[in-house]
Formats: sequence, C-alpha cells, structure tokens
Amino acid sequence: MSAWAVNRIGLRSESLNCKSEYARTHSSRNVLKDIWIGFDLGGTKMLAVAYDNDMKPIARRRRKTRGREGSDSGIARIASTIKRLLDENDLDSDRIAGIGIGCPGPIDLESGRLLSTPNLGWDNVDIQKFLSKEFDCNVAVLNDVDAGVYGEYRFGAAEGSRCAVGIFPGTGIGGGCVYEGKILQGAGISCMEIGHTRISAGVRCSGGEIPGTLETEASRLSIAAEAAKLAYRGEAPSLLEDAGTDIAEIRSGALASSVKNGDKAVKRLIEEAATVLGYAVVNVVHTLCPDKIILGGGLVEAMEDLLLDNIRKVARECVMPVYKDRFKIVAAKLGDDAGVMGSAAWAKLQFEGDVDDENQKDSKSDDGKKSSK
Repeated sequence: MSAWAVNRIGLRSESLNCKSEYARTHSSRNVLKDIWIGFDLGGTKMLAVAYDNDMKPIARRRRKTRGREGSDSGIARIASTIKRLLDENDLDSDRIAGIGIGCPGPIDLESGRLLSTPNLGWDNVDIQKFLSKEFDCNVAVLNDVDAGVYGEYRFGAAEGSRCAVGIFPGTGIGGGCVYEGKILQGAGISCMEIGHTRISAGVRCSGGEIPGTLETEASRLSIAAEAAKLAYRGEAPSLLEDAGTDIAEIRSGALASSVKNGDKAVKRLIEEAATVLGYAVVNVVHTLCPDKIILGGGLVEAMEDLLLDNIRKVARECVMPVYKDRFKIVAAKLGDDAGVMGSAAWAKLQFEGDVDDENQKDSKSDDGKKSSK
C-alpha cells in the first residue's frame, strides 16, 4: 500500500504490519474472504450484520446487551452473537474478511481498546484483541457515533458531503465527523464527545465532572427526568397514564405519544431541548462549517419534525450571516443500520483500502463551489 493510501485512511504503520502478518499466516488457506461483519454495541441491545463485498446485507442478529453483567461476560456475548449469526445462516467463519465494531465511548485507536463506557460500566476493554483471536481475522474498533456518521456518509443522509457532522441524542449525546472520507480522530483516541461540551453553568452531568453540558440539558435521559417531574405534578396526564413517573419507562416513543396526546408541558420541554441542540449546531457550524449536519437516534426518529424545525430555526437565527447558506440540517436515514453499515464499511476501507468512495471524489470536485442549500 502506498504512503498516500496509508495517509488517506488514517492507518498507523503498526496496523499495516499486523495486516501483513495476517496475510502471511493465512495465505495458504485458499478460502475466499467475502464476508464483512458490522457490529453495533449499544447500552441496551447489540446488533450484528453480515455483508458481502458490495456491502449488501446477508444476515442479521439482534440481542440484549446485558452490559451490567460485566465486560468479560459482555465481550463473550458479542462473540457468541456473531457465532450465532454465522451458524443460523450456514456461513463459515473462515470467510470473514474483517469485523468492524462500534462501541459507546472513547476508543484507543492504536490498540483498539474501549477505554470507558458509562452506559455499560466497562473500562479498558481490549475488544480488538479478543475478537481477533476469537475469529482469526482483522478487527476495527471505533466509536459508535463515528460508525453511524460514517454509515450515513457512505450510504445515507450525508452521501456526497465533503464534511459531515452527526449529533445523536439518546441516553447521552454522541457526536462524530467525517471529512473527505476519513473519520475525524484525535491524538491516538476517538474524539467529538460533543455531549460533554459546556453549554451553561447548570446541573452536573452523569459522570459528575463537567457542569452544564449539552447532554445534561438535551439528551433523552435528561428530558425524561424532567418529564417525570411534570407527570408527578399532574402537568402531563397522558404521559402519567402511559409511562408513569419511572424514568426508565419514559423513552422516546412515550415522549412522542405524550406530545401527540396534548401534553403541552412535555411539548415545551422538547422544544427547549431542541433550542439547546440548535445552539450546539451553531457551535459546530462556526467551528467546522460542515455541509451536512445529521441528527439521529431514537429521539429524533420519534419526533423528527418537532425537533428539526426548532433546531433549524435556532441555527438560522444564530449563525454568522456568511454561513447561513452553507449547511443543511438533516435527519439520519439508516436508523439502526447506520452503525453496523458504517462499522463494516470502515473495516473494509481500513483493511482493503480500495473502497470505491464516490463521496470523496464528488466532494473534492466541488472544492471552491458554494454548497446548494
């Protein structure tokens, strides 16, 4: 692989050495490596999908994560989910060309370790080493939102973009960025932890370190906590009847039903969260000026119009005039498949380096042109 190709896909020399060693030790098998596994590790569920070389899905398997059982049990469950996916569809594990897995939390890019994930309570988990040994193949580990944004860039709402930023509100708020076909990454670690950016001097975040963060004011969990108070006080009768005051039961669908059934206080709560997300978008525009900003996750899927209309309004009002016509705010298209598609496609790019990425070609050909918004 040329130095240009190495630079293009952001690989370290150690990764290439590892790949060369893999090729040397497996060249005699003469087995067609034509399956790519995409895996999305979530706080409540995990999803594995097998793809062919054209990134067409062959089979899928979904299970509960059960993260609180611990990291050792968790990574064993990841492996068993992939094995069941293969066994149930008569797929030989020797055909696996590579595995891409998106994980909720910061990733050490050199070792492929999941450094921390508050949603699961796991720390310093060597997922790459475990899965490489378990399946005898290359494994790419990336942040789950990075995977989702890359999936949308390759196959969904951000196709054709030069720079795409994703903001995904859920239990927390994740962020990711793809620039000219490459996932934006930090100094040896994944980055774009936009949920932990400071918005105000308000309440403390779930981790306890940073007051007034984006996710303490606009995540689904923070909205649910405030909505539970409204239900308890009798200001959200529909929500009280449907979900009660248990935050765990007040999920995106329950909030959407509450708004639809006339709980005006809950609607105001959602609009306030959208305003805060709008300010986050303004900050992103002033920092990166992406041509696409993708909003995704269950909260957006459940209340797309209500959220995006308010986010767009705030963004248009608050960005510098020169930026107003240079970006679009769009909803994610791929749903749950964004993360698995992005993980598998990123693994294919990393280990083959020959993905026909028309997005990058198109975006470069438009350099210097004003985006049509």
